[in-house]
This record gives sequence, structure tokens and C-alpha cells, in this order.
Amino acid sequence: MRLSEERALLVVIDIQGNLARAMDEKEALFANAARIIAGAKVFGLPVVVTEQTPEKLGPTIPELAPLLTGTAPIRKESFSCCAVPAFTDALAAAGRRQILLTGIEAHICVYQTALDLIEAGYELHVAADAVSSRTARNRELALERLRREGASITSTETVLFELLKTAADPRFKAIFRLVK
Repeated sequence: MRLSEERALLVVIDIQGNLARAMDEKEALFANAARIIAGAKVFGLPVVVTEQTPEKLGPTIPELAPLLTGTAPIRKESFSCCAVPAFTDALAAAGRRQILLTGIEAHICVYQTALDLIEAGYELHVAADAVSSRTARNRELALERLRREGASITSTETVLFELLKTAADPRFKAIFRLVK
């Protein structure tokens, strides 16, 4: 199904501390995650952010944290965000059934969260260029498996323009500035 600003919610998984700095193609990951977060603001999408044991791994990276002001990260220890009641409560409170995922690591926390969300009946969209793992192969395998499980594998620009729908939308310039 096509992403809709009325039905979609953005989840940013664990882009934090030194772990984020160890990701394959980290500069592209950070830039695309920032674009999606900024785009979510343009469209008024709810945003849920998680941090895996921040006392050990550190907080959300400074490249993204300013874009997330007003959004308190949900602390977790489990790999799947869905094992954390604060996360599932945030999704329920938002009342959105389309989930757009960004984050790390693609083959661990993103993957396990995505599977749990699919099993719970959510429609999953994973921005392939806004997720990463320490190795490219682990990222590729996770995306292949998620596609087989029913997730829609997409890209940052595809997401932003899919939500925009038309160049006649008054938000076109704001979105265009994010991707150029």
C-alpha cells in the first residue's frame, strides 16, 4: 500500500553513540535519516525514537538529535522495540498502521522490530538507504529477509515524494530542499 501522511508514523531505531559511527556507509545513513526525520516534520507524521541501553551505547547522535527535539527517546534493552511497553503504547496512541522504519542495526533491532510489527498487523516500509549494519552483507541479508516477510523496501526520496504526491503541493519546495 502507498504511504499516506494520514496513516504513517516514523520509527527511528537506535541511531546512537559509537555504534552508529561503526555502521557501513554511515555518512549516507546519517544524511538519509536526517532527511526522513525532517520530512516527517513537514508532513506532520508522529515520530517514535528508541535508544538501546543509552547508558552504555550513548545517546542519539548529534547529527539527528536537534531534529528530534520534543521527542523523548524510548529506552530499551531488547532487540525488538515491540518488547517494550512504552514503544507499543506510543504506536497505539498514535493510531497509525503504516510504519516507516529507519535505524540500526538492520539485521538485529530493525529486523526483529519489523517482524514483530508485521506479525501485529502493521504495514511496514523500510527505507533501505536509511538503515545500516556494521557490514554491508548483514544489511543486504536483512533487507532481503524483510522483503520476503512482507515489508516494502523503499528509499528516502521515494518515501518523501510518495507522501508529497504532487509538485503542486505547497510543501514541494521544503521537500525538494531536503533531497537536493
